[in-house]
Order: sequence, then C-alpha cells, then structure tokens
Amino acid sequence: MQPFDSVCGTATPLLAANVDTDVIMPKQFLKGIDRAGLDRGVFFDLRFLADGQPNPEFVLNQAPWQWSRFLVVGPNFGCGSSREHAVWGLKQLGIRALIGSSFAGIFFDNCQRNGVLLIQLPEEQVQEIGRRVGMADNSEICIDLPAQEIRLWNGQSIPFAIDPLRKEALVLGLDAIGSTLQRTTQIRAFEAGHLQRNPWLA
Repeated sequence: MQPFDSVCGTATPLLAANVDTDVIMPKQFLKGIDRAGLDRGVFFDLRFLADGQPNPEFVLNQAPWQWSRFLVVGPNFGCGSSREHAVWGLKQLGIRALIGSSFAGIFFDNCQRNGVLLIQLPEEQVQEIGRRVGMADNSEICIDLPAQEIRLWNGQSIPFAIDPLRKEALVLGLDAIGSTLQRTTQIRAFEAGHLQRNPWLA
C-alpha cells in the first residue's frame, strides 16, 4: 500500500448523514472479476446524469473539488452493506483520507485495510471544516499523519487521535499481513516458548 506521511490536497464537503455504501458504489459496479474501473462507480448516481454525462451540480464535478484528495463527510458515513468495492473505488478516485464524526464499523475496517485514513472529530468541528473547504479559496488542506494534525488553508492546525497500530500501518504502508510480519521476531519467540512448555505439540 502507499504510505501515508504528510499529504496536501483539495478537500470536498459531503456532509449528508448516513451516506451508505450503495450510494458510494452502486451494485452494477460489483460485477467485475477485478477492481478495474471502480473510480467511475464512486457516487455514480450523483456524479452522472441519466445520459452518462457529468452532473454539473455535483460538487466532485466542480473546480477545484474534482481533484480532491480528502472528503469531509457527515455522520455514519459508509453504513449499509459491507462492500469493500466502495473503498477500492474511493482510493482509485484519489481519495487518501476521510474526515467525519462517525463511520460504519465494517467500512472503517475496510478503509484501514486498504490504506485510506479515517479521522474522527466532534460533529461541530467537522461541520466547520466542511463549511470552510466548501469555499474554493479555502479548499486546500494538509494532513500530517506522523504529527496527527490537519492544517487548514489559513495555517490553523487541528489535532486528531488515532490508534497507534493503525497509524503505524498507514505511515509504513502496511496491510494486515505486512503489519503482522513486522513482529516476526516476537512471533518466533512465542512459538519457541510455547513448544518448550508443550513439547507434545511437536
């Protein structure tokens, strides 16, 4: 996975509550045998008109937000079905992090496994960030994961908390297997000790 260090880019406000994975990735994009083309499926019914043309009213089709690296989202984002395609599509679209007050549990874990950072802040703070980045001149932010800070266009820094193990995996670009292999020495020591205490297992 791509390591997450300090990333700067445009942030888009999508502050509706309870945006589910069917909205993020409609079912017709689940038919492929690989992950190719899932970026087109992201928010498909919002991004495109019935004739397939981009919907000019949707924020991700407007400058400067069509080049977004971050989404500022409403509460309970990613609820509904557990489809991992939603996260794959967001990542293909270039989204590196989501800022919100709450996320559905399975969606949260899918993001972690695929290298998408989720930042949880109080709802009032999320709404304020969303309001600010909704103005084109203020839409650029930086997220410094090692320092655990969001830096807004005016230099304001907003700290955030993250589980240390999740942080380590994202900074190093490790999936679940990679994170486990980081502890190979401890695993082998445990195995040796366990066999010594229980020789009959050998």
